Amino acid sequence: MDEDSAPSQITPHNAGGKQTMADRLRRVQKKFTTRQGLLGDYDYGFLFRPNLPFMKRSAHASPFFGLNDKMPVVLALLLGFQHSLAMLAGVITPPLLLSGAAGVNLDVSGQQYLVSTALIVSGILTAVQITRLHIYKTPYYIGTGLISVVGISFTIIPIAQGAFAQMYANGFCPTSPTGVKLPCPDAYGAVLGTCAVCALVEIAIAFIPPKIMLKIFPPIVTGPTVMLIGVYLIKSGFRNWAGGSGPCSDAVPTAFFASCPNINAPHALPWGSPEYLGLGFSVFVTIILCERFGSPIMKSTSVILGLLVGCIIAGATGYFDPANIKAAPAANFLWVRTFKLSVYPPLVLPIIALFIIVACEAIGDITATCDVSRIEVQGKLYESRIQGGVLADGLGGILAAMMTMTPMSCFAQNNGVIALTRCANRTAGYCCCFFLILMGIFAKFAAALVAIPSAVLGGMTTFLFCAVAVSGISIITKGVPFTRRNRFILTAALTLGYGATLVPNYFSKVFNGVDTTNNVGLGGFLDAIELIMSSGFALTAFITMILNLTLPEEIEEEGGVVTTGQAAGAPAPAGVLAMEQQQQQHEKGLESNSGPVAHEGSAAVGSDSMDSEEKYKRV
Repeated sequence: MDEDSAPSQITPHNAGGKQTMADRLRRVQKKFTTRQGLLGDYDYGFLFRPNLPFMKRSAHASPFFGLNDKMPVVLALLLGFQHSLAMLAGVITPPLLLSGAAGVNLDVSGQQYLVSTALIVSGILTAVQITRLHIYKTPYYIGTGLISVVGISFTIIPIAQGAFAQMYANGFCPTSPTGVKLPCPDAYGAVLGTCAVCALVEIAIAFIPPKIMLKIFPPIVTGPTVMLIGVYLIKSGFRNWAGGSGPCSDAVPTAFFASCPNINAPHALPWGSPEYLGLGFSVFVTIILCERFGSPIMKSTSVILGLLVGCIIAGATGYFDPANIKAAPAANFLWVRTFKLSVYPPLVLPIIALFIIVACEAIGDITATCDVSRIEVQGKLYESRIQGGVLADGLGGILAAMMTMTPMSCFAQNNGVIALTRCANRTAGYCCCFFLILMGIFAKFAAALVAIPSAVLGGMTTFLFCAVAVSGISIITKGVPFTRRNRFILTAALTLGYGATLVPNYFSKVFNGVDTTNNVGLGGFLDAIELIMSSGFALTAFITMILNLTLPEEIEEEGGVVTTGQAAGAPAPAGVLAMEQQQQQHEKGLESNSGPVAHEGSAAVGSDSMDSEEKYKRV
């Protein structure tokens, strides 16, 4: 069903006829002044009813709200707030990592600004996706017209961290006489400028038919790539869990960093102290308990609830420093702080790969959103949603850089919220945008997030990053037949991919004998090669793509069934959908049961994807 032809009702009755301005004003008045308009007949207890063994479950399914169905004001605000909480952890994690000790070492005010900006930009660009703008006199759109929420792409983290390390090593960024890395806002500006230029690649991809793109980047390419991104990120998250990822985690830290984050911090302890491990474990256990016993709203926000419990324990035991929260301004907005934009040549190729991955992920996420929203997943309208979503992501990459934020991408975990609450209504999506922007404007909120102890943050981010890795595994298992050919491709690609991820400095001495003193261009080219060779996911993506296109397919017989070594198999999440197979199933009258699987920033991987199969059934 198109968003323009969707019904607008809570009850089966459908009012017809053209409405005058007076009719519309009466509708608005009724919506905000009557119980039916404010609360409706929704079972609000369903959202908050815990999953305890002795409690009865409701025998009646909640009503499903389509794209443009009328829904009560309170319910729209409540579900919008739930969407914002479900994506909150994924939105704030990249700016915290890139601006902190593992990134460009910005001061506290700079970190607070980037967290606020991430929330505001996510709200603005999510609204663009939901609105779905038609490009004048063309068949193209900007946006999906669905609740396609947008957050900061996790893929930028390994690329940027590798580039930052290189910039500190080659003198682009300053260091103290003792070797301590000093704040380097110009490095962050270089990432922004390079991303703004390379985002043109994703804009171009948006005009390529999805079938062609999926043949070039099938699950056998995107699956191991996403998995290795998660594996790389787990290292950073686990180091934070143990106390911090900055200089205090070095084998022989300096005196100032003998304790984490430094000796002047409240309740500072050596890296790896059991107290830090316990703080992170409290977050981890809370997430598990929410999944087992929590209500639907608790399951979809389990990561934030785990973070909240960890913060309460840390605050009660003296790990919080309230000084920075008190010093933070009351409000914040975009461009309060700016960065010098530039293009860093070694980053160009890795970031082009980033936008290709983001485009592939967007296809899977949008398909999953269509599925849980009860919208067709074949045909011209579906393909126009894919085109509009990828184009909005590409334009969002440019706009985000102009708004001092790294590339954005569609988030998948909110598909679980749609399936769980049976609400695909765009009004709830706009309420989500409102809450995200509101959280970003109130700078005290960002200051509180920046003040979270590293151990608590590490317990949350490690879980999120593992969700990214598991999503990559899911793409492989659901979209790649394990024939001999495909196993060989995966083995060859992961040989270098895992190696470069586990030992990232293996290539650092290859060009030591090359004199680049008088040749800046050659130096930048060699830095680019070194950056790519140390990025395990980039190597894996390149090798799988080349081998998949060059190795011939084989015919194998397994258990009496003849299979081919095709790379594109069943529908896969986070990027790659075998559209031809879906069309064949559609022609045979079969129903596809593929559900959404979370990837970047997944807040509740287990709950969302499993519950979507149980809770969401076509009526």
